[in-house]
Amino acid sequence: MQFILIDKILELNKGSDITAIKTLSIAEEYLKDHFPRFPVMPGVLMLEGLFQTSAWLVRESEDFAHSMIIMKEARNTKYAGFVSPGQTLTIRAAILKQDERTTTLKATGEVDGNTAVSSKLLLERFNIKDRKPDRASLDAYAVRKLRQQFALLYDQAADVLNQSFDS
Repeated sequence: MQFILIDKILELNKGSDITAIKTLSIAEEYLKDHFPRFPVMPGVLMLEGLFQTSAWLVRESEDFAHSMIIMKEARNTKYAGFVSPGQTLTIRAAILKQDERTTTLKATGEVDGNTAVSSKLLLERFNIKDRKPDRASLDAYAVRKLRQQFALLYDQAADVLNQSFDS
């Protein structure tokens, strides 16, 4: 099962920073167990939201040059609050440094202006063909699907995608 843990990208400055949101719905299946009388977003999913937001920043900053972005490390992760149904987690991530394979980012999630989660993330980016040359065709497919998902999350990307179809 794949969780998409951001609803919308509000702002993106290539090579710099991103802001996205996730509004927690009581309909989220995992809230039945976490916790029945006090439903809150699990900390690991808050961290996944930080990762997903950060990965979109890296992808767009490099014009989707890599089909794969994985989280290698999460350091100094701190949980300072809960996200309850109806609340919106505002996620911000900023690039601290980048080399040919990895990107380090500082990411935070806030609810009503109060920090709920923060972490320093190390992301690795690569193409499938770099590790499995016989599966090189998967890179183009993955990038195409990622661009489609990005267009749904970020209105400005949807405008560009629609213009390319209109031409």
